[in-house]
Amino acid sequence: MKTVAITGASGFVGSNLKNYFSNLGFKVVGIKREELKDSKKLTKIVEESELIINLAGANIINRWTHSYKKLLYSSRIDTTKALIEAMKKADKKPKLFISTSAVGIYKNRSCYDEENFEYSDDFLANLCKDWEKEALKAKELGIRTAIFRFGIVLGNGGALTKMLTPFKLGVGGTIGDGNQYFSFIHIDDLLNAYKFIYENSSLEGIFNLTAPISTTNKGLTKALGKALHRPTIFPVPQFVLNLVFSEGAKVLTDGKCVIPKRLLDSGFIFENSSIKEAIEKSLK
Repeated sequence: MKTVAITGASGFVGSNLKNYFSNLGFKVVGIKREELKDSKKLTKIVEESELIINLAGANIINRWTHSYKKLLYSSRIDTTKALIEAMKKADKKPKLFISTSAVGIYKNRSCYDEENFEYSDDFLANLCKDWEKEALKAKELGIRTAIFRFGIVLGNGGALTKMLTPFKLGVGGTIGDGNQYFSFIHIDDLLNAYKFIYENSSLEGIFNLTAPISTTNKGLTKALGKALHRPTIFPVPQFVLNLVFSEGAKVLTDGKCVIPKRLLDSGFIFENSSIKEAIEKSLK
């Protein structure tokens, strides 16, 4: 039986990946925090795994105090460093390493894909750059390496759960003027992308994990209101989010327009291409 090992396996994406790969017939191993700190145990897990998936990282949607920013950084970079060190020591190396990043690496001036882009120069973008740089060291070890830049992952749980409460109460609305882009992907498409990359051995490098039809915060708000049959007339002023999340509010207010060009060019087919499809599927 083939084994896939996952860091961050208890989160929304991680728990869905565990079930998904289990249903495909894999043995799924969740890498625990204490195992990341134990070189011998971690190396043994790596040696026994064909696929390593790196999802570990503190929740990005939070108030970014100085200490929390340090946690955001260490929870991603230190975990990835530990995996790379274990891969170096492993006598038998995994065939594929898939690490995570985010579309927050891009500026918000235009729509970007993996070939045509501008990187931002703020905390989140620099965190993503350092995270990717560390993960790509696996390629130097002869391991096929892919990095998935996530948009907001929608599904029955995760970020959508936090969005739903005000809409159900009839006080949902846009953030600011609602014109900022909103890059998203439905959890089912995200799971299928992992399988797609695993099965297509020629694919490696950077992949945007976003739906092919972009939307805005206004488009998200309209889709949620329609699906829940609730009004969407109460906009959330940006200064309120700044008070709650401080610098972390940028995750919600500084939208990105991102296209999954490499997945589309490789023949990947999205089941939920639009925000309407993604929201309706998530609320079933």
